[in-house]
Amino acid sequence: QVQLVESGGGLVQAGGSLRLSCAASGRTFNIGAMGWFRQAPGKEREFVAASSRSTTSTYYADSVKGRFTISRDNAKNTVYLQMNSLKPEDTAVYYCAYRQAFYTGTYYLPPSAFDYWGQGTQVTVSS
Repeated sequence: QVQLVESGGGLVQAGGSLRLSCAASGRTFNIGAMGWFRQAPGKEREFVAASSRSTTSTYYADSVKGRFTISRDNAKNTVYLQMNSLKPEDTAVYYCAYRQAFYTGTYYLPPSAFDYWGQGTQVTVSS
């Protein structure tokens, strides 16, 4: 089993920044992927970014490319999402996810491709 705990959400004004963290514990491996998704009220869960655990590659949704950065600290088994130039439309609950299967880090992954999920952290961007 793998446990994921997100932190770092909050309220920020448009144009501001937040950094989300996701600490993983349990049986994780040096392959697979860590990802971030978000879900706004009344909408489906949306892919934000993913990082391969075995390469340095990352992949982003077009809506966040150039503003968000996914990174990881392998020693701490933690993945981060640095969010800059935030917009009101970025408001959502943000979820961290872990995928056990190999991932190159070069393409989109749907929610169904991930095996474990965190509880989510709320990000609210005011205009």
